Amino acid sequence: MINKENWKENYTHISNEVIDNEKVLRVVKSGKINEYDENTYAKLVDSSFHNGIIEVKMLSRLLKDAPDFARGFIGIAYRINEDDTKFESFYVRPTNGRQCDDSVRKQHGCQYFSYPTYTFAYFREHGITKYENQVDIDLNEWISLKAVIEDEKATFYLNDDPQPLLVVDQMIHGKSMRGNIGFFVDIGTEAFFKDLKITYFD
Repeated sequence: MINKENWKENYTHISNEVIDNEKVLRVVKSGKINEYDENTYAKLVDSSFHNGIIEVKMLSRLLKDAPDFARGFIGIAYRINEDDTKFESFYVRPTNGRQCDDSVRKQHGCQYFSYPTYTFAYFREHGITKYENQVDIDLNEWISLKAVIEDEKATFYLNDDPQPLLVVDQMIHGKSMRGNIGFFVDIGTEAFFKDLKITYFD
C-alpha cells in the first residue's frame, strides 16, 4: 500500500524512498504554497472510508528551503470527496514539540481542521482552541498515529499512548461523509510514511 503507484498527487510530489532498509513513501508539498491547511496530500487511490481506524507511522523533516514558520506539518486527511474540495484532517507540528521552549507554540502541537473553511487560521481568528493540544514528539523520529473515526467523532492517539491526544466530538462535515484517505503535508516539510493499516467499521 506504500508503493507510490497506489497514490495520487494532489498539490504534492510523491516518491518511494528507503529509510533504514524499509520502503517508505515520501510526500512533499508542490504548489499552493501561499495558503495554510489546503488540499495538499497524497491520496490513496480507490479508497472509500467512512468509519474505522487509520494507523500509520510518519516521520517529518524540514526542507533546506523551509520558511521560518515551517513546523514540520505532517498527518492524515480522510473522507476526502471526489473532487478534493472537502475533507477532514489531523496533523502534528513536530517543531512545537519536545524541543520547543516557546510556551505559546507548545500549545499548538497538533491540529484538527476541516477543509475548506475551518482551517487553523479560522480557529485562531475566532479564539477556538479545542482542536489543538501539546505533543511530545520531534523532527526526524517515527511517530505512530492512530485515528479512530466513528460517525461525527474522531479520536487521535500518538505513539501507542492509551490516552487520546485529541478528541473531536463533532467533526465539522458531520457523520455521513465518505471518501478517500490521504497523507497530509504542508509547507517546508519532507514527510515520510510507512506501515499504513486501515480497519473498516462499515
